[in-house]
Amino acid sequence: MAMTDTTAKPVIWTPGDWNAFFGFGTNILVNMLVLTGLLRFVLKMPDSLVFGRILPALGLMMALSTLYYAWLAYQLALKTGRNDVCALPSGVSVPHMFIVTFVIMLPISLSTGDPVKGWEAGLAWVFIQSIILMLGGFIAPYIRKVTPRAALLGTLAGVSIAFISMRPAMEMFMTPVIGLTCFAIILVSWFGGLRYPRGIPAGLVAIAAGTFIAWGSTLIGLPLGGMGLDKLAQAFSSFGFAVPIPAIGHVFSGFQFLGIILVTAIPFGIYDLVEAMDNVESAEAAGDHYPTTRVLSADGVISMIGCLMGNPFINAVYIGHPGWKAMGGRIGYSALTGVMVLVLAWFGVIALLTALIPVVAIAPILLYIGMLIGAQAFQTTPAAHAPAVVLALTPHLAAWAKTLLDGALGAAGTSAAQVGFDKLAQVGVLYHGLEVMAGGAIITGLVLGAVGVFIVERKLLNAAAFASAGALLTFFGFMHGEAVGLAKSPSVALAYAMVAGLLYACSRMEETAAEPKAIAQPAE
Repeated sequence: MAMTDTTAKPVIWTPGDWNAFFGFGTNILVNMLVLTGLLRFVLKMPDSLVFGRILPALGLMMALSTLYYAWLAYQLALKTGRNDVCALPSGVSVPHMFIVTFVIMLPISLSTGDPVKGWEAGLAWVFIQSIILMLGGFIAPYIRKVTPRAALLGTLAGVSIAFISMRPAMEMFMTPVIGLTCFAIILVSWFGGLRYPRGIPAGLVAIAAGTFIAWGSTLIGLPLGGMGLDKLAQAFSSFGFAVPIPAIGHVFSGFQFLGIILVTAIPFGIYDLVEAMDNVESAEAAGDHYPTTRVLSADGVISMIGCLMGNPFINAVYIGHPGWKAMGGRIGYSALTGVMVLVLAWFGVIALLTALIPVVAIAPILLYIGMLIGAQAFQTTPAAHAPAVVLALTPHLAAWAKTLLDGALGAAGTSAAQVGFDKLAQVGVLYHGLEVMAGGAIITGLVLGAVGVFIVERKLLNAAAFASAGALLTFFGFMHGEAVGLAKSPSVALAYAMVAGLLYACSRMEETAAEPKAIAQPAE
């Protein structure tokens, strides 16, 4: 139970912040390890660029972000006098990490034969997205006001289940001796309420146990988790000290690829807008009200600073605030994470940690967050809205399935088009349906969820308005399409328009039926 005292200053650090720090910090660590791998092994960027320019700029951006949200939480605690205010988690946007890598930087690196050109295109992409975030912050509060919570949290749950939970779950079962053991350590504490001896955080216990099992099995000749002394020795070569250097010239050099960049920058800028609103709504459902405009504007400004210093990855408020709050996180966990990121990025520690800690020991923490956010969509909305929550999930499941299918076919040197949609349909894979549903999944989920909620509530005029918005957004490619333009999915846009017309007609019928019948007057 939160205590209120408007005269006391907020406490910066509580025992629960250790739990949240090790949970959130390892989440951040995983993302830094992944993006470092993408830069070095997918984009083939030289270590001098990765460790000397990109990671220092990334560290600065994430430190500014986590410290800012710690300060915002402090202000909220000061204003309300509550001692349970939890800072918003933030860091590199994970979906965008892959989009900017595979859709922007990789094709340009391959076509030019120069990974630096790919880096510059990534910087220009973030520059444009940052502007969209800063401008969008002023309309986001209105969108939050008219959109049902079930729609906002439902589409967020879709991201959580498909893109946060599934990969860690699969990694756990690929190395179950480590994965399931660490998962059990986390569950009995964070869901079951068990306290470990001396109050040691469950996240730290899980990582320590996973690392011990991985290295113990390696030393007896039965390696688990991909550990090796040779990899550990090689990692020490990356030690050094590097601070961010302005990269303004590189940013504007990337604008030569503007045509390629705009195709994804605009729709994903809107994705950022909706995702940030969802996460602010999630925090409010957990009891912490943050101003949407300030959050979105901060993401845009901080991303812009990171971009101008050489970081091609955008900053975002993370999904997961209720999870960190539930495990005791308050203000200090966010600030300490910012300090940790600076040390990791500026001193070249990332490569060493990659070689020391098995990723499978960290995966259960991400699965826990996915479970919590998925559950929140049902727990903090009316039970009658549950069907709408499920409806909001479906585009993300389609996007996840399409991602896996495209990856598998690409690895085999082919594609869905080459195999043939008819042949895929014969084995139960309706590829075109996945493709249409998956486009702009987070906005699609929000619109479908809102239509579902308003139908359940018999507010058919509101449902018609969201269906009309769906028609407009689909026509311009923001929903059910992979690129912005005119008439990208005309048949789907027409279908939404027809649904809007039907809902409007039904609304008028209800209004007419509700009008009192005129009492007949007797003839004189």
